Amino acid sequence: MEVYIFREGNHEISTDRSRLDIGVVHGFLTTSYWAECIPREIVERSIAHSLCFGAYGASGQVGFARVISDYATYAYIADVFVLESARGHGIGKLLMRAIMSHPDLQGLRRWSLLTRDAHGLYRQSGFTEPRHPGRYMELSNPDIYQKAVTAP
Repeated sequence: MEVYIFREGNHEISTDRSRLDIGVVHGFLTTSYWAECIPREIVERSIAHSLCFGAYGASGQVGFARVISDYATYAYIADVFVLESARGHGIGKLLMRAIMSHPDLQGLRRWSLLTRDAHGLYRQSGFTEPRHPGRYMELSNPDIYQKAVTAP
């Protein structure tokens, strides 16, 4: 897949995996509410099997998001973050614009994501609550990474 670059102002979004600072991504995710204690090898595997978007400023990588997709009908947006030191500069919005305009993600029938606290950001990209929430099902193991850390 060709590297996609999206620039605005002093920030750049790129899908070049070789530019990702895995330490930054893992460092943030391991303390996030959705992936607390996630092992580095799991982060590396998730990156290897996703379309990843790194956000970069003058100081290096300042944000990240990844998309899991079949590139035909469906995409799931995951692990979106902007480092606290870089917040307030529109980087989250820039990440979403880059994702939604990526050439390989056009014409999809359905997009989804989960968020606890960024509904306003995603609404700006057209996301809403599910029209038919009763149709959605999940199999969830939210404490899987904590269990792996405390296992004998």
